[in-house]
Formats: sequence, structure tokens, C-alpha cells
Amino acid sequence: MKTIDELAEAVLPRIAAAKDTAELEHLRVEVLGKKGSLTALLRGLGQLAEEKRAEFGQAANSLRDQIEERLAERREHLAAAELEKRISAGALDVTLPGRTNTVGSQHLISRLTEEIVNIFRGLGYSVEAGQQVETDYYNFTALNTPPDHPSRGLQDTFYVVDRSGAQAAISGESDVVLRTQTSGAQIHVMEKQRPPIYILSPGRVYRRDVADPSHLPQFTQVEGLVVDKGISFADLKGTLDYFCKQVFGAERLTRFRPHFFPFTEPSAEVDVSCGICHGQGCRFCKGTGWLEILGCGMVDPNVLGFVDIDPEEYSGFAFGMGVERIAALKYNVSDLRMLLEGDMRFLRQF
Repeated sequence: MKTIDELAEAVLPRIAAAKDTAELEHLRVEVLGKKGSLTALLRGLGQLAEEKRAEFGQAANSLRDQIEERLAERREHLAAAELEKRISAGALDVTLPGRTNTVGSQHLISRLTEEIVNIFRGLGYSVEAGQQVETDYYNFTALNTPPDHPSRGLQDTFYVVDRSGAQAAISGESDVVLRTQTSGAQIHVMEKQRPPIYILSPGRVYRRDVADPSHLPQFTQVEGLVVDKGISFADLKGTLDYFCKQVFGAERLTRFRPHFFPFTEPSAEVDVSCGICHGQGCRFCKGTGWLEILGCGMVDPNVLGFVDIDPEEYSGFAFGMGVERIAALKYNVSDLRMLLEGDMRFLRQF
């Protein structure tokens, strides 16, 4: 009986002092579990004299009931306290500003490329993306730019070679290049398809330029090609004037200046009136009132000859623009590099 009383004096205060339900469960197992102290006393019941067994068993069972009752009461109290603590920790303070998930969006260049493509789709053009790694023939030669043509030096092409061909790249003898323009896709289409041809070629192009406010070594270009009977320079002017008004606004004017491109003759640069000064002259347009946006021209008969299209029967025009430049002029971005740096403070404006 003394052992029962000692166990009661040791266990009951510990139940009352338990700080959490985990500690309480540990105490229950320690006393009432298969290897618990009270269980051990009950297992030793058979070693007592017969006349003492009933009294000892009754006292042990009474202590078990008392311990279980105290454990249940303490567990209920501690569980309620723990629940209240969790509720308080997760409570919503309605005075705090709301939390919203940041919703992603298309990059400005991707969105503007789609906008340009959709404008020309509305005019009946189809899209040919082409391949970013081209042969020298499709990137230059078939576009009326032979190996000794000076315009090749202006693009400082990236040649694609294996290690054994490094010397070939240095000497300019490699036949595979990262495309410097999407015009190669137009040659592929004209080889496979007879006129009429109305296509748009968007995609990445690569040039060995040093990145600065107005140049990038990698940028997005969109080029267009039309080949059909009776196509004239007037068709080219009307198409690009419509395009400029769709992108920059109906109030913007366009002008064409003579220029030179190996694959078009005659060739022209297209300007759009400055949207800041409305053609009056300001710092953004360098006092001219105009902003250069793209190059164009009538397809050179030599180019049609490379793809076996009779230049006496068919004529056409081509144009090309850099999407980053269009974005810079449309949104008054002073440095093209800002479009590629991934600064969300800048990109969220668009």
C-alpha cells in the first residue's frame, strides 16, 4: 500500500504541472503504458500474500481511475489552450493591407511581336519563323550578298563551327552562321512555293554588336515579303503606312528616304513622325521631327533569280524591322538594354 501511495504522490502533481499535451502523453505512457510504473505494480500482484491481493488490487485500480480522470481533465484544458494559441497566431488583422499574388504577363517584346504579327495577319499574310542557324547561302548569297560584298562586314557574323573548324571561322570560310536577319526564311519559302507569296518572318537574329543604348547583339526582327503579279512601290508604301498608323496611332505620318540594301532595288528607310513633338523637332528626334523605324524596298530581280521566279512576270517588296526599336520608339525607352535586364520595376510599366 505504501508503494501505491508513493506513486500517487509522485504522479498526480506531475499531471497538474504538465505544460502541454505532448508532455502529458509522455507521462501517461510512463505510468499506464505496457512498461509503465503502475502496470508493473499490477503485474507483481501475484507475489503478494493471498489475503493482501484484493486490497492491493482495489487500491491500484482506484489509482488508475484517478490518474485517467486527472489526465483527461488536464488534456482537455491544455488542448483548449493550444487551440486558442493557434487561432491567435493565425488571426486575420483586417486593418492590414491585403496580400495579393503577383500575376505574370508577357514580356513587352513578346507582346509587341504578337501585335505586329496580328496586324499583318489581318492583311492576309502567313507566318514563317524559319531557323536560327542558317547556311551562308541562305543568309547572304541568295539575298544578293556574295562573299566579297562589303555589307557582310557590317554585320560581323557569328559563324558556327566545331573545334577543328575554328580556323575556318577566322578566315570566313565556315558555311554555317547564326542568322543575322530572318530573310533566309523568305528564300526557303520561295524555293518551295510559287507566287502569290505574302509572308511574315519573326524571330531572333544575332550580330556581333557591342550592347549600347541603340544596339544589341541579339534582338527580335520581323521581316515581310510579298511576291505577286503587278506589285509596285505604291503597294509597299500603302502597306507600311497602314502598319505605322496601327502601331503608333492614326495621327502619325510616314516618309520614305532613299537607301541601299543588297536584296532590294530601289530601297528606302521608313520614318514615322515623332510622337513627342508631333513633327516640330525635339531632343528625342534630334530636332528632325522624324524617327527611323525600318528598312524596305522592291525585291531585287537577282534574288528572284536565285529561286527561279521570273522577274519579268512577278515583282515584290520586302521590309524588316527590329521589335526592340519599335518598342523603344512607341514607349519612349531611351536605352534598348533596359528591355533585356529583367528589372521588374521597369517592365511592370508596360
